Amino acid sequence: MRHVDTWKDWQEAQPQVVPMLVASIQKNRLAHAYLFEGEAGSGKHEVALLMAKRFFCKEHNGAEPCHACSDCLRIEHGNHPDVHQVAPDGQSIKKEQIEYLQKEFTYRGMESAAKVYIVSHVDKMTASAANSLLKFLEEPQGQTLAILLTENGASILPTIRSRAQQMRFLPPSQTQIASKLVAEGIEENQALFLAALTGNKAYAKALAEGDWSFQARTVVLQLMHELFTRPDLAAITLADKWIPLMKERLQQEMGLEMMLLWLRDLLYIQAGKQDKLVYADNKSKFDELALSTSQHTIRAAMSHVLEAKRHLSANVSIQLVMERLLFTIQEG
Repeated sequence: MRHVDTWKDWQEAQPQVVPMLVASIQKNRLAHAYLFEGEAGSGKHEVALLMAKRFFCKEHNGAEPCHACSDCLRIEHGNHPDVHQVAPDGQSIKKEQIEYLQKEFTYRGMESAAKVYIVSHVDKMTASAANSLLKFLEEPQGQTLAILLTENGASILPTIRSRAQQMRFLPPSQTQIASKLVAEGIEENQALFLAALTGNKAYAKALAEGDWSFQARTVVLQLMHELFTRPDLAAITLADKWIPLMKERLQQEMGLEMMLLWLRDLLYIQAGKQDKLVYADNKSKFDELALSTSQHTIRAAMSHVLEAKRHLSANVSIQLVMERLLFTIQEG
């Protein structure tokens, strides 16, 4: 069954942005230009498309487009003739792309006088492209809606910011990311784990497509359990499994982050917050460890892992970082 994004879907994720946009639509007071700022996965593009649907939909119910008419369906599939989307060509958005957009807008809309343009990663415009866009924003032609998207608002020219209504999107919650991953076929425990690890749906999905994250999760669970029950075995697991698996710096950083998530889960068990577990399938082992491990020991271990992350950033050998980390955790 086809799922479509509605205002209700985004209300909980963006409790500040959505009511303001819905109110503006209902009062017929949309600005001619918006700047959506927020992390990847926060819903900027989805909300932009929802606005475009409502802008053209003739069968709408209040602020909600019908999602079934020809306009809605073509916007959903990216082939509406009067909705123009611009994204970086290579590393940047170039002046020619904005000039082409301006040329398109000099023509009357294919099916109406209305036009919408959505510019993704607007912070990646060249200086000449930004100046061209600025002129475009200063002289909106006809029934026009501009939606600019960015993950890096600080890089946007103040003159562009001042000509658009700014909307700050909250970062996506781990629960929201995990539920979307599950909807795309990723097993629930793995989805919860990847959402907590990355905080980013696209990154989480990319990790899920390989088997590295699954292997790393298994090794971290073994290493951490041994560290708190059989530290003599932990050193062997480190040498035989952890070090060979964590070859790249990013993988090493993620491995340490997985350790932090494990320690946090142990604290959650002691606090009676089982519903917050990232490693939910490991609960029975956490229950046993929670009885024999003090909160002071767990918090000290978390501090040691954070210290290890700092050493890693300073290009200290991963072998030395990990051996020292295991030793300091064992020493308490």
